[in-house]
Amino acid sequence: MSRQSEFSKISRSIAKFTGNPKCFALACFLVIAWAVTGPIFHFNNTWQLVINTGTTIITFLMVFLIQATQNCDTAAMQIKLDELIRAVEGAENTMVSIEELEPHEIDELKQNFDSLGEEARIKTAKFPNSLTTTNN
Repeated sequence: MSRQSEFSKISRSIAKFTGNPKCFALACFLVIAWAVTGPIFHFNNTWQLVINTGTTIITFLMVFLIQATQNCDTAAMQIKLDELIRAVEGAENTMVSIEELEPHEIDELKQNFDSLGEEARIKTAKFPNSLTTTNN
């Protein structure tokens, strides 16, 4: 097993665990336990440093974990969408892999589709009972 697949497997497992309601409940319990111990430690700097350091480290690591799982999920979704575009007759095959275009090119495409959407809304408003649609 390669390091990449090990990391992927571990990151998905951790993401699944941390997205679980039980993990959220555990985090809430830890924060409450920390708050309850405040009077015992007289709310001193070390007591505050424990929660600050702990949350900072966890947040720092979770950013990378979330990004790794999000990258994988996004790539898989793009492949699925590309396959649907490729398989649907009449679909714009030029849309396959548009995520690789430059931002200004994507903005231009978005403006074109926004215009198509506006035209469709106007047409629907004029003929609300019409079930026919056109693809241009």
